[in-house]
Amino acid sequence: MEQRTLGRTGRDVSVVGQGTWQLGADWGEVGEKEATGVLDAAVESGVTFFDTADVYGDGRSEQLIGRYLAARPDADVFVATKMGRRAEQLPENYVLDNFRTWNDRSRANLGVDTLDLVQLHCPPSAVLSSDEVYDALDTLVEEGRIAAYGVSVETCAEALTALARPGVASIQIILNPFRLKPLDEVLPQAAKAGVGIIARVPLASGLLSGRYTADTVFAPDDHRTFNRHGEAFDQGETFSGVDYATGVAAAAEFAALAPEGATPAQTALRWIVQQPGVTTVIPGARSVDQARANAGAAALAPLPDTTLDAVRELYDRRFRTSVHDRW
Repeated sequence: MEQRTLGRTGRDVSVVGQGTWQLGADWGEVGEKEATGVLDAAVESGVTFFDTADVYGDGRSEQLIGRYLAARPDADVFVATKMGRRAEQLPENYVLDNFRTWNDRSRANLGVDTLDLVQLHCPPSAVLSSDEVYDALDTLVEEGRIAAYGVSVETCAEALTALARPGVASIQIILNPFRLKPLDEVLPQAAKAGVGIIARVPLASGLLSGRYTADTVFAPDDHRTFNRHGEAFDQGETFSGVDYATGVAAAAEFAALAPEGATPAQTALRWIVQQPGVTTVIPGARSVDQARANAGAAALAPLPDTTLDAVRELYDRRFRTSVHDRW
């Protein structure tokens, strides 16, 4: 699979990575055997980048990855984790002592001395403007706890704030055919600064798979049930913040754009991979087949201009007025 340098980390990672929120929580239960199978399928398909967080299943996702990699010492996988959501979301909680505590827990979960990449996990906006926060992150690097740091953000404005900091190695941001605003400024600025872009929520919580209908029912412990309107966390995390019924209708239109032999999900991932400035995209998977299909998107031919134009028209018609100015 094609590899790209992840910004200021200097490390190469696969253009399609593996998101692991699904293996922790909030998407329905996934057993350890199934989770290990997903990771195996991803690695066997050429994936060299796992993305996790300390709050996914209260550390379960990190622990699963740690056990998996310990059992497969030859696997060449770059692991990015996140921190900050274990505490109340107040700027005053983003201090060095807490960073060390959170960092120690993640290192124990993953079974490593130095974490490849730690990202602030969608912190309050004020955190991203704090000199003290970046000084603390630099200290973690100096202490050998982390090799590099980045940020995961909700909004393009937050991404642009973080891009101004010389120590930020990567930006993780929602980008998919139903969320185009990062194309305006964030991706060009990141490319200019040499900062990696990790595209998250690439399938709009599954909408872009084309498998859901207006009558689809999700499990009670699935965030697609309990967070459709931002009841538990930022609404943009669920279905990219779009209205579900509108999203289902738009997904049917998008599915018609898939080239022969490709699924709608693979088409969405291919669309993201070919956006200038994107380093890697991190679809999740709850099954071996999903993991393999996701990785297969990297082998698709680039989408033609006619498809790119059709995606833009679909976004402008269905979503621009409801999501573009919010995130």
